[in-house]
Amino acid sequence: MALIGQIRKNSWILVVMIALGLGGFILMDMTSGQQSIFGSGQTTMAEINGNPIDVNQFTKTEQVVFGGQQGDPFAQRNTIWNYYLENVVVREEAAELGLGVSKEELIDLQFGTNLSPIITNRFRNQATGQVDRQRLQEFQQAIQTNDLRPDLRQFWAHQENEIINDRLKTKMNEMVGAAMYVPTWQAEMLGADQNNKIDFLYVKVPFDAIADSEVSLTDADYEAYLAENTKTYFQKEETRKIAYVSFDVVSSAADSAVIRDQVQALRTSFETTSDDEVFVQNNFGQMDPAYVAADALPENIADTLANMEPGTLYGPYLSGNSYQVVKLIDRKIIPDSVRSRHILIQADPNNQIQLQAAMSTVDSLKRLIEAGTHQFDSLALAFGSDGTATKGGDLGFAAPGGMVKPFNDLIFFDAEPGELKTVVTQFGAHLVEVTDRKYIENKQGFKVAYIGRPIVPSEETIRSRESEALAFYEGNNTLEALQAAAAARPDLDLVVTAALKENDYFITNLGGSQASRDMIRWAFGNDPQMETAEVGDVSPSLYRFQDAAEFFTNKYVIAALQSVRAPGNAKVSDVRDEIQPAVMNTKKAELVKSAIGANSGLDAVASRYGVTVDTVRGTPFSSSFISGLGSEPKVVGRAFSLELNQVSTPIQGNAGIFVVKTIYKPAGGQAANIPQIRSTTSSTLQAQVNARMINSLKENAKIDDMRSKFF
Repeated sequence: MALIGQIRKNSWILVVMIALGLGGFILMDMTSGQQSIFGSGQTTMAEINGNPIDVNQFTKTEQVVFGGQQGDPFAQRNTIWNYYLENVVVREEAAELGLGVSKEELIDLQFGTNLSPIITNRFRNQATGQVDRQRLQEFQQAIQTNDLRPDLRQFWAHQENEIINDRLKTKMNEMVGAAMYVPTWQAEMLGADQNNKIDFLYVKVPFDAIADSEVSLTDADYEAYLAENTKTYFQKEETRKIAYVSFDVVSSAADSAVIRDQVQALRTSFETTSDDEVFVQNNFGQMDPAYVAADALPENIADTLANMEPGTLYGPYLSGNSYQVVKLIDRKIIPDSVRSRHILIQADPNNQIQLQAAMSTVDSLKRLIEAGTHQFDSLALAFGSDGTATKGGDLGFAAPGGMVKPFNDLIFFDAEPGELKTVVTQFGAHLVEVTDRKYIENKQGFKVAYIGRPIVPSEETIRSRESEALAFYEGNNTLEALQAAAAARPDLDLVVTAALKENDYFITNLGGSQASRDMIRWAFGNDPQMETAEVGDVSPSLYRFQDAAEFFTNKYVIAALQSVRAPGNAKVSDVRDEIQPAVMNTKKAELVKSAIGANSGLDAVASRYGVTVDTVRGTPFSSSFISGLGSEPKVVGRAFSLELNQVSTPIQGNAGIFVVKTIYKPAGGQAANIPQIRSTTSSTLQAQVNARMINSLKENAKIDDMRSKFF
C-alpha cells in the first residue's frame, strides 16, 4: 500500500516514462524498415536510366497482377521486373522517336475494332475461341459509370500500361522492320550459297578414341584456349558458386510400418462404411464415376480386381511411395461405343452469370421435350450453338474417352438410352440424350475407389536427420573442412553449383524455392541477418528444403561460398573446370593431327582408329548442319575450300577430328528466284527485330539493380 501511495504522489514520473517509451517505439518505427520519414532511399529497389523503382509500388503491382494466383512467386516477381524494365526503356526510346499512343487510340485498343493482343488473349471465350465482347462491354460500362471494384480498377490501370507499352513496341518494330533491306547482290550471293552443293567423303575420329590418360594439360594449354575464346566466357555481371552438402531425409522402416498400420485401420472402416463416396472424400481418396476396362487399371492390381466381388477390398499394397487400399465398387459390361445427341448452350464455366443463364435455358428445353410439346432435333436446330445443330444435335458414335471427360462419363456410365441428362463442360451447358449403344467385345468395366497415405518421414526421423546435419556443421565450418569431411563419408557428396547471379532463385538439384533464394542471398552478402560471406566461409544457417507434394522437410543443406567471379573477361582460375573438356579435346586433336600427318589417305586414317569412311551428299554452303553428324561448320567450310578429289588435313570439329575428301563439286549456278530470296530473307530479318531490339535497349540501359536487398 505504501508503494502505491508513493506512485500516486509522483504520478508525473510514470507519465513521462510511458511517453518516452511510446516515443521511442514511434521513432524506431519511423526510422527503420522500408518506410522512413527521413527519405525514401530505403524503399528504392532499383534505378533504370535514372528512374527509381519503389519496392512498395513493385509489390503492389505484383499483388494486382498475381494476387491470389498459384504459381512460382520468384518467376512472377521476375515477370513484374521485366515489365518495369521494358516500360522504362520502351517509353524513353519511343519519346526520342516521337511515338506515342493517343487517348482515342488507347480506347480503340481496349474496346474498339483494333483490339490489343493483350485484350484478345485475356478476354477470349474458351468455348468459341473469339473475344468475349459482352464481358468487355461490362468492363467498359463499369469504368464509365465508376462502378468498377477497387481491385479491378487497379488491374485495369496496370493493363492500360501494358497495352501502351505493347503498342509502342509494335510501332518501333514496324519502323525498324521497314528499314530492313536486302540488296540484289546479297540475294544473289545467298541464292548461290543455297544452290552450291557438294558431295564429300569423310572419316571421323571421335575424341574418346584417345584416352584421357594419354593427354597432359598445362596452364599454358588453358591460357591458349581461353585467349582464343575470350568472348565466349565474357560476363556482364558478377557470379558466385556455392558448394553444399545435402542431408536428405528418408523414411525409415519404422515410419513405413506406421503408415501401413494407419492404412490398415482405414481399410477396416472402409469395409463397413455405408457411403463410399463420402468416406473417400473425407479421407482424401479417389473415386472416379467412370467404369474402366481391366487394361486401364494399374498393372499391379488389375488381375486381383478382375477376381474380386463388388464391395470387397484389396490392400494395403505399395503404389509408388504410398500405401493404398482399393475397393471394387461395382462391375458391369461397358459398351464399345455410344451414340448421343446434345444441345449445347455455350458459356464460360468460370463465369457464373453466363453459366447460370445457360443452365436455365437447358432446363427449359428439357421440360419442353419431356412435356412432349417439342422435339429434340427441332430445339437443337433452334438453340444449338455448335456444328451439330443442323444435324439435330447428333454426335454420332464415340469410343470411350472420345469426348471430354464430364460428357464421356455421362453418356457411358450414367445416362440410359432415351433419358435426358444435363452436364457442364468447358464448352458450356449441354442437354444430352443417349440414342444407341454398341456391345461388341463385351468388356468388363470396373468402378473402383482408392484410399491411402504417402510414406513420409516421421517427426522423429526428421529431427534426427536435422541433429545429424547440425553436428556435421559444428565440426566443419570452413569450406576446406566441409570438403574433407564429405569426402570421408560415402553417403555424402560436396556439390558445386553452376555460376549463380545475384537475383537467381533456382539451384540445380535443389530447385527454386525460398531456401535456394536464401542461400544465394547469403552468398552475395545480401542477407541483413548475416555477415558478408568470404570465399571459403560456411553459412551459419542450416537451409531447410520442403517436399513439393507432401510439404515435409526433405533435406537439410550446409552451404559454403566456393568462388566469386567478377564481371568482364574470365581468368583460367574462374573457368578451369568448365573449359577442361574443351581443352582436353583440343589437345587430343593435336595428337591425332600429329599421328596422321598432313598426307594420310582416308582409308589409312579409318584403319588406324578403327572407324569407317562415310559419305555426305548434297551439302549446301549455306548450311553448317550435316545429316548424321550435327552442326559442323568447320568441316563444311573446309570441304568447300578443297579442289575436286583433294584430301584435307585433319580438322577439329565439334564431335571429333575429321579428314574429308571432296568428290563432287559442280560449278555454282545463279539462283533464278532472286525476288523470292530477297522477300524471304527480309521477312526473316524483320521477324528477329522484336526480340533483338528490346534486348538491345535493355543491354544499353543503365541499371542499378538492388532487388536482392529486398527479396
